[in-house]
Amino acid sequence: MIDIRRIPDLWHRWDVTVRDLPLALLFIVASFLPVFHGHETHVGGLPARPFDDLAIALLALQTLPLAVRRRWPAACIALISFGFVVTQLRGYHMVASTALSFALLSTGAHLERHRRATAAVLSAVYVVLAVELHRLGGTEKLGGFATFYVGLALGWGIGSWLRSTRAAEVERRSRIAEATLTAERTRIARELHDVVTHHVTAMVVQAEAARYLTAAPDRLDATLTAVTDTGRRAITDLRHLLDLLNPDHDTQIDTPSVGDLRTLVEQTRQAGQPVEFTEEGERAESAGSAEFVAYRIVQEGLTNALKYAHGSRTVVRVRHTREEITVEVGTDGSGSRSGSPGGSGRGLAGLRERVDALGGEFSADRRAGGGFLVLARIPAGSPS
Repeated sequence: MIDIRRIPDLWHRWDVTVRDLPLALLFIVASFLPVFHGHETHVGGLPARPFDDLAIALLALQTLPLAVRRRWPAACIALISFGFVVTQLRGYHMVASTALSFALLSTGAHLERHRRATAAVLSAVYVVLAVELHRLGGTEKLGGFATFYVGLALGWGIGSWLRSTRAAEVERRSRIAEATLTAERTRIARELHDVVTHHVTAMVVQAEAARYLTAAPDRLDATLTAVTDTGRRAITDLRHLLDLLNPDHDTQIDTPSVGDLRTLVEQTRQAGQPVEFTEEGERAESAGSAEFVAYRIVQEGLTNALKYAHGSRTVVRVRHTREEITVEVGTDGSGSRSGSPGGSGRGLAGLRERVDALGGEFSADRRAGGGFLVLARIPAGSPS
């Protein structure tokens, strides 16, 4: 038993020619129905001629090409136009001649090349047809020819409008897809930057310090152990990120939040950076993305401290209220940036975008007496 709900799906699986054929058959059947007698499509005013074998052939010529109206629109309009012209010159009045309007609509909608030339040729053929019909004794007035032409042109115009609308929709979807791809690439780049830069910076600083500890084996061993631990954490974070980016991954991924800040601060201290950490207030029950962004701000601030002010006093303050999370990361600028990798500025720009997206405020400026200060106010309760 066929599932009725699957019929539309099965219909669209058929070739477009098969799907367009029923319209042609409908015109053929309508041409023989008594109910349509007296309502045939014709122009020129020549006396009606009874159907004969030629009429049947012309009927088929004006209808069957509709099956290829979308696949080969130029061939469709050429065949149907020829059949229409011969039909009118021979004086056959038939409903099948209405197919010309549908052919023009389809041609306007689906013809890709030489559209203006096709419209000009069809118009010229119509003028020649009108002159010949008048010469053969047709009773149609100029106004009748003009009205019929406007009707045909309207069909072409509707098809052209459908084509332009379809093209605009394709372009709109292309722009959306491109914007989505760009946004996704930006998000991935931002996440990679946040995850990798902090750990790699710490490893570089620790490895640089190890060069000067060859005379102190215990301290050298501790420093190399810290480098190893940092590398392992980087690998773990990268795996978490790859899982997060994998659409087929069903496992819930735990994103970092302000609850992980003490671990982050301790890792930075192991890299040789003196960090003073203060957290005030109670965390909101539903801080949403605000906690994740707050974590990234502290992470980026500590990474920059390792890069540009290694060894300098660094202060991290996080204050919670019911309405917002305030984050402050500052250095006094008395340290050294020897051995640390340079920055691209992508981190701070990404943080500003994150905070702006949540409706908060973000600033990152040099202090008058030296050092750097990152300050952010993030509304709590932002959706995850």
